[in-house]
Amino acid sequence: MKITKFIISHLMLTCVGLLQVCAQVGRDSELFHTLKKQDSIFFARGFNQCDLTYLEARIADDLKFYHDQSGFQDKTSFFENTRKYICSNPDIKPIRKVDGNSLEVFPLYNNGTLYGAIQKGKHDFYIREKGKPMSKRARPCLPMFGW
Repeated sequence: MKITKFIISHLMLTCVGLLQVCAQVGRDSELFHTLKKQDSIFFARGFNQCDLTYLEARIADDLKFYHDQSGFQDKTSFFENTRKYICSNPDIKPIRKVDGNSLEVFPLYNNGTLYGAIQKGKHDFYIREKGKPMSKRARPCLPMFGW
């Protein structure tokens, strides 16, 4: 367990360090706009609307997801937790909203060929309750997504 934590912490530090060294793409670039749009659709449908069919079609079978409170999840446990904690009660529903001004995109190249990107940004979590205004609950620090 200690070696796993050691490896994870070093990988996270390496990623953060690389983000500081590597140039991000401009906010007017096609890559930036594509990822911003896909992020918006992915979380609106998969998380905010609980369209699990949509989400299932877009999550890789070999998913390895690290949740800051419950640790590592594979695809099966990710969907179990999504159903249980995010999509189980439509009357009290967590909602994720990205802070569009915080988004940064860092392209990943292999010998000059774009093969992926890291998207960095801040998002807020809200609770939507039937008959009440949506209330802000949390803003996690430094979320990053690899595409």
